[in-house]
Amino acid sequence: MSVHSVGMNSYTDEQLVRLYVDTQRNTFFEELYERYADKVYRKCLSFVKDQAKAEDFTHDIFIKLIVRIGTFKETSKFSTWLFSITYNYCMDQLRLNKKMAEDELIETIDVAEESEDTDEIEMDSKRLRQVLEGISPEERTILLMKYQDDFSIKEIADAFGLTENAVKMRLKRTKEKLRKRYLESVLFWVLLISKFG
Repeated sequence: MSVHSVGMNSYTDEQLVRLYVDTQRNTFFEELYERYADKVYRKCLSFVKDQAKAEDFTHDIFIKLIVRIGTFKETSKFSTWLFSITYNYCMDQLRLNKKMAEDELIETIDVAEESEDTDEIEMDSKRLRQVLEGISPEERTILLMKYQDDFSIKEIADAFGLTENAVKMRLKRTKEKLRKRYLESVLFWVLLISKFG
């Protein structure tokens, strides 16, 4: 059966990657682009909150993808691999451009994962954004991957070249740091209000 007799949408992402690598035919890459351009753009936009910049990032990421697509090993899903490239690219750009839009990076994040975290304080989104400004881009990225995009611990470990235990430890430390800074900011406002109230 020839490639032309089967609709592109019947191929899995991984099959399209193999076909593109083997044949270098643009139609296979274009199909991947159609499937993921908007998702990659939205992830970039969540980092920069600037449509033009997010479009530039998306364009650059797909150029990177063309160059690196032959290195895709199928140890994870194509989407996971692509989103890892997206996160890493955005993180690199944010590191280069110190003027980060951290306060608008994320509206809310659910820091309660395990059952023992159910007594977590409800964080309002404004105070949470302020607290997020105080953690490193790497810490924020791991939190976003876990709680916003539902990456598994293994997928995060693969993306960062870490062990699963190292990822769990970083998540735990980052959540503790967030909790501590959040509580400190609440205490500050309580003291300020009590002093001038």
